[in-house]
Amino acid sequence: MTTLTPTVNPAALPQAGAHAPLPGGLPDPATLARLANEFFSTLPGSAGAPGVAAGSGAVGGVPSALPAAAPILASLSNPAPAGSPLAGPGGTGTGVPGLELPQGKVPGANLAPSAPTHVLALGNRAPALAPHAAAANGLPDNAVSIAPALEPRVGGALLGVPQAYAAAEPAGPVPAAEAKAGAGERSPFYFTDSAGHGWQREAQEIVVPAHGRAAPETFGLPGDESLHGLLTLNRPEYGAHDGAGRYFLAGRENATAQGDVARSAHPPFDVNAVRRDFPILQERVNGKQLVWFDNAATTHKPQAVIDRLAYFYSHENSNIHRAAHALAARATDAYEHARKTVQRFIGAAAPEEIVFVRGTTEAINLIAKSWGVQNVGEGDEIIVSHLEHHANIVPWQQLAALKGAKLRVIPVDDSGQVLLDEYRKLLNDRTKIVSVTQVSNALGTVVPVQEIVELAHRAGARALVDGAQSISHMRVDVQALDADFFVFSGHKIYGPTGIGVVYGKREVLEAMPPWQGGGNMIQDVTFEKTVFHGAPARFEAGTGNIADAVGLGAALDYVSRIGIENIARYEHDLLAYATSVLAPVPGVRLVGTARDKASVLSFVLKGYTTEEVGQALSREGIAVRAGHHCAQPILRRFGLEATVRPSLAFYNTCAEVDALVSVVRALAPRQ
Repeated sequence: MTTLTPTVNPAALPQAGAHAPLPGGLPDPATLARLANEFFSTLPGSAGAPGVAAGSGAVGGVPSALPAAAPILASLSNPAPAGSPLAGPGGTGTGVPGLELPQGKVPGANLAPSAPTHVLALGNRAPALAPHAAAANGLPDNAVSIAPALEPRVGGALLGVPQAYAAAEPAGPVPAAEAKAGAGERSPFYFTDSAGHGWQREAQEIVVPAHGRAAPETFGLPGDESLHGLLTLNRPEYGAHDGAGRYFLAGRENATAQGDVARSAHPPFDVNAVRRDFPILQERVNGKQLVWFDNAATTHKPQAVIDRLAYFYSHENSNIHRAAHALAARATDAYEHARKTVQRFIGAAAPEEIVFVRGTTEAINLIAKSWGVQNVGEGDEIIVSHLEHHANIVPWQQLAALKGAKLRVIPVDDSGQVLLDEYRKLLNDRTKIVSVTQVSNALGTVVPVQEIVELAHRAGARALVDGAQSISHMRVDVQALDADFFVFSGHKIYGPTGIGVVYGKREVLEAMPPWQGGGNMIQDVTFEKTVFHGAPARFEAGTGNIADAVGLGAALDYVSRIGIENIARYEHDLLAYATSVLAPVPGVRLVGTARDKASVLSFVLKGYTTEEVGQALSREGIAVRAGHHCAQPILRRFGLEATVRPSLAFYNTCAEVDALVSVVRALAPRQ
């Protein structure tokens, strides 16, 4: 048998002083990569092998069955080869600095790390071993096209969109039952009764290229089905020792025992599965793991949203609604798909009722300076509540000053709830618009907006609902609510900053003049006149925040997979628990005690300024808001200039609440 010895070009060897060697005397990775390329280029069957003529079928009696090798791309931080389960954006291991093993995992089972920075499905990384060109990011072309459709935990849908993005559109009308997005639409990964069932949404099946994708088994790697069995979630004993007790109140008597939980209509919510989706929750502050209780200011982003943004900029980035090229079509499809996602999420009648803006503040300003300027005159009245954020006060004050109108305020009781009887007295034939928040950002009060909207309409007025604080905590159905306008911000519901939404009834939007002028909102321009597009384009002048609109769509898809009702139920119980342990602390005064509240706890501590309490919590890695929360009028109603405001989300835990209360309790003795 002939022995084949590959030869290496001496010119490729490192020269003295050319590269600093790695510890142990090894050459640097770039040199190793070059040597490896030389080696693979001389393997049997390659054009550069000794004694092998181009087109030769064998050398020394050995068939040339080996393919040309894929190029090896050097990376000092990630020396593991492509296709290795250890390889990832953060290098070998977990991808989290200072964390050698993911939390909750054991050595040898590092296939589903808590840090979602890896592409975890080995079967989908196998193509990196196959011979074909590598893209600029080190992945082969077909792997790049496949990767965005992968779910990091079990090989399902990561971004919620298949390779052909437009294929994510529903084929027909959404059934009424499905539109309500009840428990049947939740993801099985976040509930303990789903163990062993895996991903069940056939509509999300991955579309892969017909050619060029090698099966992982070809390379001796386990396929996706084999990996499913290794995951904790799919083991029969999953949740057997956790139950609902840690995250739900013991008062739910029919769910105290594990057997009862399994039979409950509402299975225990697996908060740790959710937490693994949010990479920033692994961050450490002052040496302590981050506890994020500033969700009313902004929420963190799941990996699905981060990856969707990266995919947009890597594969779809273009301006929209113009240019006859492929990327413009992709970007336009992605942007308009996001509009339809928002429409479905809030129950609007048509995507034309959805206008993208920068956030809730810009949304209210648009309405005040377009609809308001057109419809409010001297002597007219505008009604807001005492609970409002400054963004729902200042634009109306400006409009009232401009038009000679009057701003009137719905008072609240000592619990922080609006007084409906007093509101009825404010309504009259001069009332033009009523603009109220659905959830107070300072107190957490859930306002009875449906009754407020109905009473406004009886008086012949329009109604605007500020949903910035409600959108992430409860089901919103704008048609059932019957509001003329509904506004919210993407960053309050796990989406990017700089993107928000105005919902307006179509007939109302069509009658409104544009707020800003420029490109994208016109049909025709001459020096004599301009013809504007209809809604929503007439309100989206210039180049909009395209990528973050797409990211917002991904965030709403993520929330929908878990189920907004399931989120609301978990957060309600967490808020009840937090209230029960914080209220008894000596010196604590809770501000805002309405019967209906969302996940906000405002308090002051006797003997301390709010800044002192906030700083003490920050030293322990606990982030809260300390200040007036851009809602000075309602705090002054309670004789305060500032409060400490922990605000909760569905990735928070009772253990985090206990950590906060422990710090407050330690401060309490100063009286």
